[in-house]
Formats: sequence, C-alpha cells, structure tokens
Amino acid sequence: MKRLLLGCAFFLIAGIAAWAGDVAVFVNLGFSPDSRVFMFAQYGLDVDGGKPFAELYAVNVYTNAYVPDGVKKGSFDVHIYPGQDGSGALYTLLEKNVAITEKYHIDHLALGRIVYLLVDGQEPKSHIEFRDFNTGNSYAVDLIQRAQTNGTPIGASFHIVLKATLKDGTQKSFTVGLPGFIREGVTAYRIRQIILSPDEKSLVFVVDKDYGSDQGKTVRYMVETVNIR
Repeated sequence: MKRLLLGCAFFLIAGIAAWAGDVAVFVNLGFSPDSRVFMFAQYGLDVDGGKPFAELYAVNVYTNAYVPDGVKKGSFDVHIYPGQDGSGALYTLLEKNVAITEKYHIDHLALGRIVYLLVDGQEPKSHIEFRDFNTGNSYAVDLIQRAQTNGTPIGASFHIVLKATLKDGTQKSFTVGLPGFIREGVTAYRIRQIILSPDEKSLVFVVDKDYGSDQGKTVRYMVETVNIR
C-alpha cells in the first residue's frame, strides 16, 4: 500500500510538472523548389486551458518576411486525454490550409540541412562559431538581446550579427532581425537551430522565445532568415 501511495504521488507530481508551463513543438515543414520560401509550424497545448493549438508560417527567405497570407493559427476546444500532445491541431490546420503549401510548392521532404543544434540541457550560447564541411563555409554568429524590465509591459528585443567566410575566402557580414524591436511579454531568446537551405545559399535561424507566466515558462518559436550569396 505504501508503494502504491508513493507511486500515485509521483504520478500526480509528474502530471503537475508537465502542465507547469507551455512549451510548443517546432516543426520544419520544408522549402519551395527554389529555396526561396520556408514553411514551419509549432503546436502544443496552451497553458491556460490545455486546449490543442497550432500555427503555420510561410517565410520569404530572401526578404526575411512572411509571404502574403502566410500566417495561419488555430485553437481547438476539444477534450485532451493523458498522453496527447496537441499534434492533431497541426494536422487539422495543415488540412485546412493546403492551398498555401500548393501555392508555394512546399516540399515536405526538402528540409535543408541542420548546421547547428542546441540540444536540450545544453547551456545556450550567445556566440556560436562553426564550419560547414560540405560547403567549406565558416560562420560566426552573435545573438544580441536586450530585456525591458523597468517599464510596463515587460518585453525583450534581439538581433543576430552574422559573419560568413565563404570557401573562396570572401567575407560577408549581416545584421539579421530587427534591432530594438521589443516583443511584449518575451523575457529571453535562444538560437535553437540553424538550417542551411537546400540550395545552400541561405540560413534559417530558429529562435526560442521565452515568456514568463504564473503557471510556468512558456516557449514559442520564430525564425530569422538571411541569403548569404
């Protein structure tokens, strides 16, 4: 009986921990054949009501902006059972917005190549250096962020300084993102992934956005893109 009670207590604690926050799942949905449009999604269970939600985004990689009508969001008022993760919301949203995928000919198998990955449990880095041995290019990345904690509401801004050294020795510098643009409610940013486009001409930075809440930390994702040649 004692073991049973301890087991039940552990189950309850684990359940509370699972709901103490709202960490979405990032999904790479692929590129267009010319690598100019990148589509991604995020889904999960919202922290307030535990309802499944999903969001779709289609980005013009060269302009680092959403394509026209390239943002779709959905939240579904259905009962969630233990073990479900909200992925059904993503499937439903994709089905409802298949026109976007078809318009830009998004290939769900053309995912590009991950050249940097922040593994869960690792300390996030504000400075990242790496070399892509397939292309011979090397990169230095600096994540510059600033939190607004004194004013109301709380928020934070960020941008990325990228220095690329191409195989032939050519050096290029880029400022990626919007320096000084404060996103309300965000407390911190992290670079989660860096993806090289299928044509190897562009980089996609997948960025975590942390939000503080009474229920725990909430994490959402965004991307910044840059054409390097």
